[in-house]
Amino acid sequence: MSKMTGWWKNRSSAGKIELYTRGSFYLFVFLEVLSFALTPIAAAAADRTSLVTPLSLLLMMCAHAVLCGVLTSKALHWVVGRRERPTRLAIATAVGTAACILAVLTLRATGHITQPAVAPTLVAGLTWFTSGSLVLCLKSVRRMWFVVAAAAVGTGLSALGFGVPAATALAYAVGVLLGSVFFGATCGFSAWLLTTVYELDHSREVQARLAVAEERLRFGRDLHDVMGRNLAVIALKSELAIQLARRERPEAVEQMVEVQRIAQESQREVRDVVRGYREADLAVELEGARGVLSAAGMDCRVDFGAGRRPELPAEVQSALGWVVREATTNILRHGDAHRCLIRLTAAETGSVTLLVENDGAPETPAGPPGSGLAGLRERLAALDGTLQAGLVGDGRFRLRAEIPNRRLQELEVRA
Repeated sequence: MSKMTGWWKNRSSAGKIELYTRGSFYLFVFLEVLSFALTPIAAAAADRTSLVTPLSLLLMMCAHAVLCGVLTSKALHWVVGRRERPTRLAIATAVGTAACILAVLTLRATGHITQPAVAPTLVAGLTWFTSGSLVLCLKSVRRMWFVVAAAAVGTGLSALGFGVPAATALAYAVGVLLGSVFFGATCGFSAWLLTTVYELDHSREVQARLAVAEERLRFGRDLHDVMGRNLAVIALKSELAIQLARRERPEAVEQMVEVQRIAQESQREVRDVVRGYREADLAVELEGARGVLSAAGMDCRVDFGAGRRPELPAEVQSALGWVVREATTNILRHGDAHRCLIRLTAAETGSVTLLVENDGAPETPAGPPGSGLAGLRERLAALDGTLQAGLVGDGRFRLRAEIPNRRLQELEVRA
């Protein structure tokens, strides 16, 4: 059952919207055939007349429906940025539609179409679906309105040219205008919605990348502030020591001793910087995860099982803070989560448990496994802790970190 539904669950929100949009437009092909192409056949069967002309019109309408479907498919690829605008196909569709309309009006004028409702129905179907397909190839709303207006005016003038009474020709133009407005607005809004969804999806991905880049810049800035001055002093004192040594001055030894002292001090400062970077404050990480996930449009809830925020040793807070940070990154980068629960439970006589659960997780990973979870297991193993991660059903992914009580007591005694 999972394989049958995986093609849907493993898609992102943008992918699901695109699939739904494409399916809706593909149904337009069958809608044109069933609603308009069969009209000549039904009319001929009711009047018991020859089926040669109705069958020809049926084939023409089916070919037109397929042509509009192909144009729609390629236009959607252009909307999401996968290919160039199908300009030539759009021009061919417009010219083909005009030829079909002229053919229908010619058959009506020559008496091959005797039923009064057949010609208006076919002309309406041809113009409506073509207008919707052409609108998908445009970005400017003004040009979309131009397509609708051109379809209505062109149809009305063509009807007048084939001897249709003025009132009837006006009815042709008004019918084409109203239907083209509906189909054009529907297609234009669908294209705008699809573009917006993909832009939001891309923005969320960029947001995650910017967060990682900002953290790297912060670490580089801190490291530069610490090492820049000390390295400059070491370089100067080393050069001074060389000059004194060449002169056989005893002060060279004092300068090298000072260089050694500054180097040892620099080592301590670098360790402090790295320790501050590697240690994560649990309270800060919990609030940060809530803010980031909420900003991404998710319903994120942070829950404390004991009813209050527990006081934990610094080593435990650092390890669990990294679990929260890695889980938040995975939620942003993978899957399509709408809800997330982060629960921290610390019983007085039990272990500390951190649970992170979200929905919208894909059943199969999108790429090769990363090293984030392996790194978390190493951090927790230093505290005798364990980490469990995996799907729990219904597209939910659960990450559970646990540190035993005996290790907490050892850390508290040491503190």
